[in-house]
Amino acid sequence: MPTALMATLRVDSDGVAHFALPRTEVGQGLSTMVTQLIAEELDQPLDKIVVTLEKARPDLLLNQQTGGSNSTRSIYTPTRTIAALARQRLRAAAAREWGVAPTRVTTRSGVLMGPGGRTASYGSMAERAASRTDVAEHVTLKHPSDFAVIGRPLGRVDARAAVTGQKKFTLDLDVTDALPTMIRRAPTVNGTVRSVANLAAVRSMPGVTDVARLRTGVAVRARTFGQCIDAVNALVVDWGPGTVDGQSDRSVRKALDRAMEPMPPQLPHSGGVDMTFRFAFRNISALEPGCAIADVRADRAEIWTCAKAPSVALAEIAAELGLSPTAVTLNVIPGGGSFGRALFTDAALDAALASQAMGKPVRLMVHRTDDVRHGRMHPMAVSHVRALWSGRDVVQMDQRHSCVQLDLSSGMGDVVAASGHLIPGLALLPLVKLSYVLSQNVPYDVGAVSQDVSQAFDVGQFRTGSMRQVFSPDSRTATELVIDRIAEAQGLDPYRFRMKFLRDDRIRACLREAARVGDWGRTLPPGVAQGVGVHGEYRSAAAVLVEIDCSEATTSRRIRNAIAGPRVTRVVVAVDVGVAVNPRGLEAQMQGAVMDGIAQTLTAGLHFDRGIPLEGSWDDYFYTRQWNCPLDLTVVVMPPTSESPGGAGELAVAPTMAAVACAYARATGVVPTQFPIAHGQLGFTPKKRSVLPPSPVDGLAHVF
Repeated sequence: MPTALMATLRVDSDGVAHFALPRTEVGQGLSTMVTQLIAEELDQPLDKIVVTLEKARPDLLLNQQTGGSNSTRSIYTPTRTIAALARQRLRAAAAREWGVAPTRVTTRSGVLMGPGGRTASYGSMAERAASRTDVAEHVTLKHPSDFAVIGRPLGRVDARAAVTGQKKFTLDLDVTDALPTMIRRAPTVNGTVRSVANLAAVRSMPGVTDVARLRTGVAVRARTFGQCIDAVNALVVDWGPGTVDGQSDRSVRKALDRAMEPMPPQLPHSGGVDMTFRFAFRNISALEPGCAIADVRADRAEIWTCAKAPSVALAEIAAELGLSPTAVTLNVIPGGGSFGRALFTDAALDAALASQAMGKPVRLMVHRTDDVRHGRMHPMAVSHVRALWSGRDVVQMDQRHSCVQLDLSSGMGDVVAASGHLIPGLALLPLVKLSYVLSQNVPYDVGAVSQDVSQAFDVGQFRTGSMRQVFSPDSRTATELVIDRIAEAQGLDPYRFRMKFLRDDRIRACLREAARVGDWGRTLPPGVAQGVGVHGEYRSAAAVLVEIDCSEATTSRRIRNAIAGPRVTRVVVAVDVGVAVNPRGLEAQMQGAVMDGIAQTLTAGLHFDRGIPLEGSWDDYFYTRQWNCPLDLTVVVMPPTSESPGGAGELAVAPTMAAVACAYARATGVVPTQFPIAHGQLGFTPKKRSVLPPSPVDGLAHVF
């Protein structure tokens, strides 16, 4: 709240309104949503509003962080207030000019209208409306019943620029003398450089201008990225150890088991279920690889990159460069995806250190193989769930979650900011436990419920981060699978059990609608089954129904260089976010979250082996492929249940993952306990360690 209104909206003499968004656009449609908010309260045509991204501003504190699905609900009222204030000042300026009361001046689509048919454009009154001093004003926002733009489905304002190549991402920027730069990295995570045997020879290679040792490897600057790759691979490096050289999937799992907190004493009961679920490391890479442009001088630095926590990034970069934070400018650039990756400043820090070492501007790109192997991973986790019942009543449910130490150094947005006064003493909890306590819940009336998280390894040993929710996909999948087991013991089908025991009316309404649209209980062929999952978080609710085909004909499909496995054939998502500012954007968010949930359940996981993931690109990391996507995907946006929006970006990941897992269990008769389900099969030949693989030249052979 203290910094909520510290944003800038500027109306120029041409009538165009410019808004510096203190969040980051990474393809989630945030710029479009903000454009709608401004258009609504400013009464301005959409094409006369330009939304740009604010540079790093430490004075905004947590109000410049993009994550935790909190952007829309955090900036909804402040952005509307700023736009309404601008409209109010423009009306007042026109009233003074025409000598009438402000109440007699109205607006329509960027035009001021007064008595006697007088009109004026916003642009013509912009200078008159400006104030040279700070002025306190009261402004009244529109009532939801008067909305004309908020709630209207709208295509993304940057869609045409994106698909025609006109949208500018980091590597598209024209920064003088910023030449391509890449890094040779170690064969294990966090490995170090002992020595380089052939620096002079590499410096003399075609196009190479500079070679420098960094804390993360050896950087090469050249005329083209192709020349960078050739030079990087030519380096002869003696590597020092990394932080987890001796670790592989099996040893990490054992460490997680040892770290698990014990279950509480059991209440009197007549039956129960006790299950343990394991979740592999997962890749946190967006379609756009890690990249940054840096120009570091002796007394100042300027950085261009996608950053979802720009103030944290600026502070870290300044400290590493030995500069004052006021001497560093960090320009926030739209990103080609994030999934939590852009919360960390790894690429920007590498670029800054390379530029400092070389004394020249650099255009750094992280190779896709390094992005997967040396980037951020969602931590491996184990979830132990126990439920006990007495007769027809569930009397106790306990969950103990254990994961590799999660790096939350980028902060956790308003969750942490609010923790100190939400519950006395809560702020004293360690950050990861605090995040777990505030985000996880069991939305059913299942007696005494306890949930806790523990961690293994030290922070930084593994390069971890949160991906599309922190704990919810794993935690909810485990509890929802157990809910299905309880329903079976109670003689109820999964849907009816949930409808009976759900405590949240919004979740219940979503589940009812998903079941209705998805025709829950319909007759399906052998090997095909339905599953449901529910979730409430970010002041929003969602329910997901899926149908999965686990028949032999489907699972035995032969796909080149891949594992086919089951296919999710149908998905219905019912979502309640309160006010849906842009229902079309919300639908797109749910579609993306569904693909994430399918991937994490069935195919997408990293195989960690002797200090590094074996996966080395998207062709190895089996995110949901087109041939495994549901052909029938319906998103139902529920009617508004409040006058403000909740979060949406990550909301459907957890219930989708849970629904797919539950459907798989019903289709096969085997409850999955390892995720992704196909993790036991490698399905590819690992690329060499520490060497960047050659770019494929047979793309057309893979088209048909």
